[in-house]
Amino acid sequence: MFVSAPVRNPGRRRDADRQIVRRRRGPWGILLKVAILTFLVGAITMQVVLGTAGSRGPSVIVQPGQTLWGIATQHYPNQDPRAAVAAIESTNHLDGAGISPGERLLLPPM
Repeated sequence: MFVSAPVRNPGRRRDADRQIVRRRRGPWGILLKVAILTFLVGAITMQVVLGTAGSRGPSVIVQPGQTLWGIATQHYPNQDPRAAVAAIESTNHLDGAGISPGERLLLPPM
């Protein structure tokens, strides 16, 4: 009836092809991964060393008893304090004027 041609271990041929492919792109894949990792570690280290991680400008650490109004009048003496308070709230994504000691507030350019 139907006679099929003898097949010599079909799984072995596919494994050999895969090994050849792995050998061809192995060193380049590792080199690419090392280069990307080096770049990321360098970028993070630069931010930590320069102190720029997470900041976009000048900032102030809230002291006990300070208010947004006081911070606005101290850092923006020639501006309307209401506009300065609104800008500080907007920049720091605050819902209101409530701040707590130790909190870091970014000061927007005005």
